[in-house]
Amino acid sequence: MATAFYSHADSLRHLTPPGHPEQVDRMRAVWQALEAPDFAALLRREAPPAEAADILRAHPQSHLDAVVASVPLTGFNPMDGDTFLSPGSLDAALRAAGGVCAAVDAVMAGEVRNAFAAARPPGHHAERARAMGFCLFSNVAIAALRALEVHGLDRVAIVDFDVHHGNGTQDVVWNDPRVLFVSSHQWPLYPGTGRPSETGAHGNVLNVTLPPNSDGAAMRAAYDTQVWPELEEFEPELILVSAGFDAHAADPLANLRWREDDFAWLTRRLCEIAAAHAGGRLVSSLEGGYDLSALAASVAVHVRVLMEHSA
Repeated sequence: MATAFYSHADSLRHLTPPGHPEQVDRMRAVWQALEAPDFAALLRREAPPAEAADILRAHPQSHLDAVVASVPLTGFNPMDGDTFLSPGSLDAALRAAGGVCAAVDAVMAGEVRNAFAAARPPGHHAERARAMGFCLFSNVAIAALRALEVHGLDRVAIVDFDVHHGNGTQDVVWNDPRVLFVSSHQWPLYPGTGRPSETGAHGNVLNVTLPPNSDGAAMRAAYDTQVWPELEEFEPELILVSAGFDAHAADPLANLRWREDDFAWLTRRLCEIAAAHAGGRLVSSLEGGYDLSALAASVAVHVRVLMEHSA
């Protein structure tokens, strides 16, 4: 078995205005990090575009139509104060969602044990009918619904360790008891959602808030007492990960103090739970991470642990 890596050059065609944190160089930093010799065994695959049927499981036709209609012929078109479209953004967004879906297909077929998708633009802020927070489509929620509807799974867990709350993912899966959504995030912080009192229509949402300036030890304690017991009780048949690396101490958009070994610890524990309940099936998708050096180093340790658990 192996670990697959899904990406596509179209991610570079999603352009943002000068100075925007969600920049093309994020993808270049990820690719460069995974070119190191210890990643030679990584199975590299091109991310295909998502099919409309996949997008429409998570979003209404009106949302897809609005994104398509908003793509400019030149320059930039803002969908909100943070979220911009350029002429290549739709192709990039479809491949971002499609890469995560293809990764789910590969692990469900037994072709690989686990996978990492370098999705750009990210997805966890995109609500059912609203693009926001740099995100156009809810990539991981789309993949979860594909796992349920196409592959016939009964229980899919999504763990989001991005420093910002995954409001979009939560919005999409709120009413679906087949999906357990867990988000750990700095509180208070954008987008202002993710209180512990937000538990989903079926108790299927767990929000874990972390105070500004808290470190990896605080995160590990929160996961040990809250997240891991919830995941173990749920017994997921597949684990999806919204892998945002902006909780790193060097990240400019937030105030948590995690280091690379914290991301390695999280990844290792997620792989262990996947091995116990899901035959090792785990798919991770890139979300945030805006300091390029910290992003590269964090992705490297994350994927290295995935590879260790696919052997």
